[in-house]
Amino acid sequence: MISLLARLLLKSEGRSEAELRKAYGILCGAVGIFFNILLFAGKFVAGKLSGSIAVTADAFNNLSDAGSSVVTLLGFQLAGQKADSDHPFGHGRVEYLSGLGVSMLILLMGFELAKSSVEKILHPETVDSNPLVLLILCISIAVKLYMFLYNRRIGRKLNSTAMEATAMDSLSDSVATAAVLLATVVGQITGWKIDGWCGILVACFILWSGFNAAKETLDPLLGTPPTHEFVDQIRRLVLAHPTIIGIHDLIVHDYGPGRVMISLHAEVSASENVLELHDEIDNVERELKERLGCEAVIHMDPIVTDDGITEETRQRVQALVHCIDDAVNIHDFRMVAGPTHTNVIFDAVVPFHFRLTDEEVEKKIKAAVRALDGNYYAVVHVERSYT
Repeated sequence: MISLLARLLLKSEGRSEAELRKAYGILCGAVGIFFNILLFAGKFVAGKLSGSIAVTADAFNNLSDAGSSVVTLLGFQLAGQKADSDHPFGHGRVEYLSGLGVSMLILLMGFELAKSSVEKILHPETVDSNPLVLLILCISIAVKLYMFLYNRRIGRKLNSTAMEATAMDSLSDSVATAAVLLATVVGQITGWKIDGWCGILVACFILWSGFNAAKETLDPLLGTPPTHEFVDQIRRLVLAHPTIIGIHDLIVHDYGPGRVMISLHAEVSASENVLELHDEIDNVERELKERLGCEAVIHMDPIVTDDGITEETRQRVQALVHCIDDAVNIHDFRMVAGPTHTNVIFDAVVPFHFRLTDEEVEKKIKAAVRALDGNYYAVVHVERSYT
């Protein structure tokens, strides 16, 4: 159905990726509103006919899902707005906020269902099942599974955390309704009053789904490191230019899907023409935008490449640093000779949650450089990697 509506309503020709993303999000949100209101009406009638608190709670869960679909729709609408003077990096993070809103609604319904289920356990009542109630529940499971599949497919296609959260919500709803159906059938056959206990199990599943959905949408808002694949793409593209010897201090800023800014330091030979190097850096920034869709700012780091002593010392210091830990790397290496000693200056990059403190790393590196040559004094700046 979604594919058919997309072919009929969404024309990809002449539309940018951001415009298509917005259109798909709005379409999926509108379809979600329609299905969830339909399911709410059916389950509400079934709950009243059967007297089941689990069925009635499940109906209101679908009503909250309709609200979630409204949040998703508005989120994509707002996220698709162009950058302006107040928001120069665009509004892409609104999509993350809409996903967070969906997850909060999931958690709210989980708590409400748990509360109603506890009351049902304390005051159990016989649940009346009839073919109409069972049919409504079966149809609801099928519809929610379909919504899970299309939301997941579109979410992966758009790389959208909001759509992924909506997909998980639909899956939790299908499981919840399946549990309600099972409780209704078992209660009818055996006479056991397990409606409330079933509601507790459903509530726990919904709460777990809401927690995971909230975490997935909070992480990009707080800031997460880029994927290894994206870092490798950047590294390969930049180092494909022969004038660039190496890169470090790569930082990736995510302002929403399709709105990424990166900064990095590119090592170039200090003996090359600075105007030609600057022109090459401009070409790399342009290529990163065209091929990876990210705005790039590159700082040019000149390094000495024609001094054998400096290069040999750098390699020996790197080997000594790797003796401390293979995870530690160095960059911006240079040597400043004086009348009594030589300063060996460089940055050391260590991962987060490293087994040693920055002070311990600095102390060990200084001792290793001193042991390499008694006239060498290490001037070390310890920093963390953002990738």
